Order: sequence, then structure tokens, then C-alpha cells
Amino acid sequence: MTSQGGVQSLHRALDILETVARRGGRVTVAEVAESTALPMPTVHRVLRTLVERGYMRQMANRSYVLGYRLMPLASVANATVGAGASPVLADLVTELGETANLAVLAGEEAEYIAQAPSRYAMRMFTEVGRRVELHSTGVGKALLAQLDDVAIDAIVGRGGLPARTEHTLTTRLALLAEVDLIRRRGFALDEQEQEIGVRCVAVPLESNVVTGMAVSVSGPVTRMTDELVDRAVPLLQSAARQLVTDMVGLVSE
Repeated sequence: MTSQGGVQSLHRALDILETVARRGGRVTVAEVAESTALPMPTVHRVLRTLVERGYMRQMANRSYVLGYRLMPLASVANATVGAGASPVLADLVTELGETANLAVLAGEEAEYIAQAPSRYAMRMFTEVGRRVELHSTGVGKALLAQLDDVAIDAIVGRGGLPARTEHTLTTRLALLAEVDLIRRRGFALDEQEQEIGVRCVAVPLESNVVTGMAVSVSGPVTRMTDELVDRAVPLLQSAARQLVTDMVGLVSE
């Protein structure tokens, strides 16, 4: 049998993997069934197969988490996407002068997978491959805005909201209010929340095909003025659309 022009069982397995990712990487069978509208026996069968292949793991409390077999696949995909993103990020640096980054949701953190450095001697040195917390960074909050509140609560429940600086959001209500604002205005700000002296503006990549990604520009607060942020937002949104178009093209090849 097929669904949406493909193989039904494969669609179900991918739906379950995406559900687990949206809910912060850990779910119960009941949560998967509720989110996917699949019968419990079907969810059990698919999860058992994913566990056997290493793409899911069953924990002692009978919940399920994403498996280690996904990691090498993600690494190869990140390398491919990162290389293709370089020209788009370089254009942002040309227009704005500050460091541009592309990040993906990696479990309960954001991982930088591509970067174009600022032309200034004094610039940000966030290296490709570095992982940062979601609640204290621009890219992280842009990624959180793509999740539902249930998934955000799950992430907060497991990792908490540690204060990286005096400006970090450290309460659930403050974070959810910030995420709601990001969803409405279309961009996220890091106001020295991860590192004193650093400001960042980020936008999510939004598409039915491309999810869990964000593009940003960051720099010293002395240069990342409100005027520069206002100029950066439409450029970042244009860059996000271009990145989505390029990635959809890679998927369809």
C-alpha cells in the first residue's frame, strides 16, 4: 500500500521519527499514537523495527529516544547542506559585515553547520560543529519557535534553563512568551543572553520539506545596533528562502 505517493510503512516510520524530534527526542508509545493518529499496535511494530535497526532506543522506563544510527546520517547531511549554504552566508556578510551562521536542531541543542566569518578583525568565533543551548541563543530560540509548546516543555523539563549571563531567560513563562513573540514577528534576538557583549538576530527556515534549521547574523553589541538588526531581518528572511529552495532542490535530485 502507498500513501502520499510513497510507501505507507515508510511514511509511518518517518512520521514517528519526526514526532520524536518535535517532542524533544523522548516519547512514550501513547504520545506517538496521539501525535500521528496511528493505532497503538502499528506504533509498537514500527518502533520495534526502528529499535532493531538502531534508529530508536527503548529506555528502562519504556519510553523511546532517537538512536545512534541517526548520527552518521545527520553528519553527512550536515556536511552537504553546509557546503551548499556557503554562498548564501557569504552574501549576508557582504551586506551586513557580521558573521553569518546556519544552525540545525540537534536533539536538545542547536548545532552550527556552516559559517561565513565577519570581515572585521574583532568578530565572533563560533566554530562549525559547536553546539549551544536553545533558550539562550538567537538560533536556538528560532529553532524553538518551530516546535510546539509540548515539545518545548519537554526540553525545559529535562535540561532546565541555566543562566549563561544576567540576561538569560530562566523561567518557562518568560521563554514561552519570547517564543510566541518570535512566531509572530518572524525573527529571534539574543540580547547578550549567551555571552556578554554579543548580540544575534536569527530567523527560522520554514518549509514543509525543510524543518529544524535557522540562519543568523551575530556580532559585538557595539556594531549590532538596532538599525543593523532592522536591515538584517529582511536579508535573513531572503537568505532563509534561498536556502530552503536550494535544499528542496537537493532533495528532489
